[in-house]
Amino acid sequence: MSANASVFNKPYRAFLFDMDGTVLNSIAAAERIWTTWAVRHGVDVESFLPTIHGARAVDTITRLGLPGVDAEAEAAWVTEAEIEDVEGIVEVASAAAFLRSLPADKWAIVTSAPRLLALRRMAAAGIPEPAVMITAEGVSAGKPDPAGYKLAAQRLGVEITDCLIFEDATVGIQAAEASGADLVIITSTHAHPLETTHATLADYASVSTATDPDGELRLTTINTDQSQNR
Repeated sequence: MSANASVFNKPYRAFLFDMDGTVLNSIAAAERIWTTWAVRHGVDVESFLPTIHGARAVDTITRLGLPGVDAEAEAAWVTEAEIEDVEGIVEVASAAAFLRSLPADKWAIVTSAPRLLALRRMAAAGIPEPAVMITAEGVSAGKPDPAGYKLAAQRLGVEITDCLIFEDATVGIQAAEASGADLVIITSTHAHPLETTHATLADYASVSTATDPDGELRLTTINTDQSQNR
């Protein structure tokens, strides 16, 4: 845990969460589907797979610039395949309990996944469905654009600068930074140590939430002796 950290014990009006890699781990399923897709289109799998995380499928495909490829149609194929394959999808440690502890009107999920895929993965991992969920269809520009996070704050009736965002992937981190909100990075799915100036958490096992009398949320540490400075 990074103690960078003005984010701990600081009052927020709402918490905003990315989904994949932040509250659940779908890497194995996603990489199975995207590997099949990449091989079919002659894309180098090893260099391609690290680019898929956190972004909308249509943006991932468009970015490749493959001639004669209909990005919308290919993204639809990927989404259908991912909806069918949820084997191995699990929650990030203690994420479901942490989310259930939050007031329903104080949190949202902002994901690059389409809504049906998001709901399927959340169900597979035991993640509760929030009252506010912004998915790929809800914005015209996906992450790293901050539009999804700003829309979530708007629907919760709060200012984005009064929110704390939980993220994991590069494009999501960029979206959070661009939004103006504070940020904490979940590192449980990172294969390598993360160099960042932002606060970090391995998972949700060592944190809880305190609610102030006026309804503001504070992220608090359970095992403060486990924290360390980076």
